[in-house]
Amino acid sequence: MNETVTTYCERMHALGCMVVIPTYNNAGTIARVIADVQQYADDILVVNDGSTDDTRTILERVEGIRIHSYDENRGKGHALKCGLKLAYEWGFRYAITIDSDGQHYADDIPRFIERIEEVPDSLLIGARNLAADNMPSKNTFANRFSNFWYRVETGERLEDTQSGFRLYPLRKLQHIRFITSRYEFEVEIIVRAAWRGVRVENIPIKVYYPPQEERVSHFRPLRDFTRISLLNTVLVLYALLFYYPWRFLRSLTRERIADFFDRHLWHAEDSNVRMAAAMGWGIFCGIIPLWGYQMIFAVATAHLMRLNKVVALVFSNVSIPPMIPFILFGSLWMGATLLGEEIAFSFREVDFQLVADFLKQYLVGSLALATVLGVAVALVGWLLMVLCKRGK
Repeated sequence: MNETVTTYCERMHALGCMVVIPTYNNAGTIARVIADVQQYADDILVVNDGSTDDTRTILERVEGIRIHSYDENRGKGHALKCGLKLAYEWGFRYAITIDSDGQHYADDIPRFIERIEEVPDSLLIGARNLAADNMPSKNTFANRFSNFWYRVETGERLEDTQSGFRLYPLRKLQHIRFITSRYEFEVEIIVRAAWRGVRVENIPIKVYYPPQEERVSHFRPLRDFTRISLLNTVLVLYALLFYYPWRFLRSLTRERIADFFDRHLWHAEDSNVRMAAAMGWGIFCGIIPLWGYQMIFAVATAHLMRLNKVVALVFSNVSIPPMIPFILFGSLWMGATLLGEEIAFSFREVDFQLVADFLKQYLVGSLALATVLGVAVALVGWLLMVLCKRGK
């Protein structure tokens, strides 16, 4: 082993970094992948995800590695979770994951080491050249699809969200309870890490795709793409309902609030009436039963009505998590009152009629509550603007 490679092994030790290799029926490539990784790392864990070929036998003949095996194939996500959990329990701070099919080059490991030394506790994802001639078209489409939804869910941009060649900051991820266990896990973990404030970024890597007849893929297009789509649906709804409102509230400071009032209220070009209408419309949009899409609806409709879009967007954030129970109860109470019924809610007996009554009361009540509060906020906003502007 040359001096440069030895230096990288020492730097891996100093960082507390282990390499985790999940594998399933990759008997033809796993030995070579391990041998290449051993040139740069001494601490290697191979997670055998229920392989049914000769993978287990091959692994038992390899020296200097740790092996975690189980009989039933449970998916790449489960294998990764096991590997990351074990690495953390063994005292490692980071884990580099690399696929066992031979598409990644171990000599890119130094790129991860050098970058993590510059930005500690970040999550690094190897970015492949998606314009390469031998890149499968389905991989390019899947990656662009995933990149788009990652940006929607986090507000951040990545060039490659599908690569399995990554470096994970183990301490930052320990308290996240993940809900997936197959291919979609690699999407969930980066989105939820970003929500936790972990820096997520790409670093360039090389990639090898063998000819079509030699490729071994365990990706099941219909089933796995459906899983990923369902996961993205859940993540988008959570982002719109909780993450973005939380990030908005967290970003508020005394200076920013003062700047907002100064730019968008006291010195706005719109009349007091139109500004008040934007406030009231934002409240209305934030309460109506369009959960997850209130802000989008508020901005789009404010644009059509030529109201101040920024003001409408800010006031539509009334549906922040602490306010949701009050909005739900207020909607049910108002709906039941308007319909002359008792509130349709029970912990003991739940049937279709109760659910139907609940939805009816909620829909009627939420529209009524949104209208009343929207008008009230508009009137109060108009009065305050008249008084404050007059004072100025």
